[in-house]
Amino acid sequence: MAATPENPTPAAARRKAGRHRGEGQWAVGHFTPLNGNEQFKKDDDGLNVRTRIETVYSKRGFDSIDPNDLRGRMRWWGLYTQRKQGLDGTKTGVLEPEELDDEYFMLRVRIDGGRLTTEQLRVIGEISEEFARGTADITDRQNVQYHWIRIEDVPEIWNRLEAVGLSTTEACGDTPRVILGSPVAGIAADEIIDGTPAIEEIYRRIVGNKDFSNLPRKFKSAVSGSPLLDVAHEINDIAFVGVEHPEHGPGFDVWVGGGLSTNPKLGVRLGTWVSLDEVPDVYEGVISIFRDYGYRRLRNRARLKFLVADWGPEKFRQVLEDEYLKRKLTDGPAPSEPAGRWRDHVGVHKQKDGKFYVGFAPRVGRVDGATLTKIAAVAEAHGSGRVRTTAEQKMLVLDIEEAQVESVVSALEALDLRVTPSPFRRGTMACTGIEFCKLAIVETKGRGSSLIDELERRIPEFDEPLTININGCPNACARIQVADIGLKGQLVLDDEGNRVEGYQVHLGGALGLEAGFGRKVRGLKVTAAELPDYVERVLKRFQAERETGERFATWAARASEEALS
Repeated sequence: MAATPENPTPAAARRKAGRHRGEGQWAVGHFTPLNGNEQFKKDDDGLNVRTRIETVYSKRGFDSIDPNDLRGRMRWWGLYTQRKQGLDGTKTGVLEPEELDDEYFMLRVRIDGGRLTTEQLRVIGEISEEFARGTADITDRQNVQYHWIRIEDVPEIWNRLEAVGLSTTEACGDTPRVILGSPVAGIAADEIIDGTPAIEEIYRRIVGNKDFSNLPRKFKSAVSGSPLLDVAHEINDIAFVGVEHPEHGPGFDVWVGGGLSTNPKLGVRLGTWVSLDEVPDVYEGVISIFRDYGYRRLRNRARLKFLVADWGPEKFRQVLEDEYLKRKLTDGPAPSEPAGRWRDHVGVHKQKDGKFYVGFAPRVGRVDGATLTKIAAVAEAHGSGRVRTTAEQKMLVLDIEEAQVESVVSALEALDLRVTPSPFRRGTMACTGIEFCKLAIVETKGRGSSLIDELERRIPEFDEPLTININGCPNACARIQVADIGLKGQLVLDDEGNRVEGYQVHLGGALGLEAGFGRKVRGLKVTAAELPDYVERVLKRFQAERETGERFATWAARASEEALS
């Protein structure tokens, strides 16, 4: 049973409220809402807003929407108001929410594990064309994101998605968000363990369950048995990473407390090995700890990473075992270093059943509805009924016979979906940016696309794995701190003293091998106009100074500030 003001947990009942200064933790008796977000969640569960959308708002229009629903509870169903067109970055954080809001919505379709049938992909594409002005970006959490959605159209969109087994339930909000999964789960020849059954059981138990629909903040999770470590496990609230136990065989290592934004923290290991069957129980235990002990006083300290940092992994594991699982967990090994430098599965790869999958790279995750329907048609024309999205804004077509591979590659390349992309096309990621996001300060998608073109033209011989992550604000949706070159959008001064779009630069971040945050060079900020020149300059210095086999991140950590400027 969930902890609530009316039904505190047994552990909470044993504690005296008031011994702590008050972080809003339910498990120590702090049930009084301490900010507006906690108040509107107490007033009405976010899941309840669907009825009002279907029966009132979709019929009466945008102006009929209650403000606490508009900028709060509607997120529980994947809906955010998008940024009003024509408002530059100087208006972000200055205008009131109602001044920033457009009368259109972003709508996020959750795709747990990145798993789609071609029928589902076709429906996603058709909805994009009919209701979203063709928009349909692939996110770095395996979702698809629409823009230009009218409230009047939302019930029909839900009907079409749900008819093919898709959902927007808890795609946003203070909820259990999409569960990342290896896009090659169940088919990869080198897979340690297939986490798909665990993802399905977690979804069945948790998503849409009101025991878990009022969390302190969002809760991000990942399950993968791939030796490529392909779900960014280090920056999730909870992640299950495939490992081989010397006695018990294949299972998962458990990580908790990762997250980026303005106060980045890498996840920590609990030192446990859990079987496939145990994964849902451990997930439920960890999300329950977050619900009950998570900090609800200040929004900027409400993520699980702050609780984990304060408790440490040893105490966190003890509370998980003693209060929630009621049993001890098995000690286990850490995961091995990733099996490759790229983790996105782009290219042509053999499946364990002898067929092939083909991974391809759109530009910075930007596609459109027409392209998605064409991808579905390409897959079906060559015998495939399954596609996947990745945590790197890429896609895969599965189950291709060897004789069909060349034809699939040609058809995808004709759609500007590169199967053998340059390192710049393959490694550049961008968030939504100022085009639609109310938090953004600068443009991202278009700038990322043009940067790819410039670097391919200027440094065509560059062939090292490289990540360039572009974010429109400090919130790190595009993972700027863990990229080789991370670009945080902000307004900067140009040579003439004008405030223009630009970026603070982070250099040498990484996930997987030697995971860590990028280095910030003192005072280094680059205008948008200078960006191609700057990246070209730094990469040429890397080429000139690197030692044999040295990665960019390693070089950046030791390079002089002059070399990085």
